Amino acid sequence: MPFAFKRLEIPEVVLIEPKVFEDERGFFMETYKMPDFVAAGIKANFVQDNHSRSARGILRGLHYQNPPFAQGKLVRAVRGEIFDVAVDIRKGSPTWGKWVGVILSEENKNILYVPETFAHGFCVLSEIAEVVYKTTNGYSAESEAGIIWSDEDLNIDWPVKEPILSAKDGKWPTLKNADIRFYYTEEAR
Repeated sequence: MPFAFKRLEIPEVVLIEPKVFEDERGFFMETYKMPDFVAAGIKANFVQDNHSRSARGILRGLHYQNPPFAQGKLVRAVRGEIFDVAVDIRKGSPTWGKWVGVILSEENKNILYVPETFAHGFCVLSEIAEVVYKTTNGYSAESEAGIIWSDEDLNIDWPVKEPILSAKDGKWPTLKNADIRFYYTEEAR
């Protein structure tokens, strides 16, 4: 199998380490292979690819889309380095309001799976970072929502203390005041 799947402290969030074949010409790796992902319990149907470019200190997030346009994401940094975060926003979940964060970089080539029921964000640690990610739904302005990056109840240990934000990202509510339409069920685990 060309991937190692590692469930994080919140087991629905999965760190994927691809097998990288390197030689003097460069490298080759698979970044997604549906049968392997399904066998690892990731049954997401990806429908769109996105690509963003950001400078050092930029923080994007914490974003999510409410049903019926919720977005699961498969995230990787193809240039530079980011600190990537997923926050459990399922009401009633034993890990509600908990977060996990990992470094994704062009060097480690790791990939993070963020389920539809999680808020997602990242900050840039290198001079420039380019992030590509697959989503399980397209963008929907009506379903778009977010949580303020600095929510004291979340207490995310961001490595960037004074990030550069978009106007929208600077105005999201706290988790307690956010419009969240996800509910925890044991079967969905």
